[in-house]
Amino acid sequence: MKKKQLQVVVTGGPGGGKTTALDLFRRELGHKIAVVPEAATVLFSGGITRSEDEQVLKLVQKTIFQLQKNVEEIHKAQFPDRLLVCDRGSLDGLAYWPGSESEFFSEVNSTFEDEIARYDAVIFFESAGASGHDISSNNPVRNESSQQAAQLDKKLQKVWSRHPHFYFVGSSESFIRKIMFGIMTIENVINQYQRG
Repeated sequence: MKKKQLQVVVTGGPGGGKTTALDLFRRELGHKIAVVPEAATVLFSGGITRSEDEQVLKLVQKTIFQLQKNVEEIHKAQFPDRLLVCDRGSLDGLAYWPGSESEFFSEVNSTFEDEIARYDAVIFFESAGASGHDISSNNPVRNESSQQAAQLDKKLQKVWSRHPHFYFVGSSESFIRKIMFGIMTIENVINQYQRG
């Protein structure tokens, strides 16, 4: 019987340090992991512009949802012997969805249970905005204010904390300490699943 490929989500509000941690982690363990890029960044950097129109928001979130899952499947097929570490996951769209949770799942033709089961663990990087810090980023498609980042962080935390293997990396005065703690958390999760 083939061993199940492990899949971990690294998520959290904007300006949490996820992408920085993943870049460093890829350099350390590039041969053991495959980092799945954030679907929203792929979409927005490809020419789709942000909109406040509810119909457009819903279409964008449905597209991100499907793109996220498809990109994960591509990485599974390309790197069958590596742990998949996803920069965000399919449930992130719930925090951005302008309607109800039940409407979201109806529109994407899935369930919360099916989506949460896709991932073996969730590592949540709290946004610096949650503690009133600057969320400046080198990601050109990120445009949230610190206040918006804090609100999204709360919504995302509410969604992902329902996962049975939820790990929290809190905001810190020292970004470097936070990133180091986050990387250690990712490493511990990987080691735990490799032993199991």
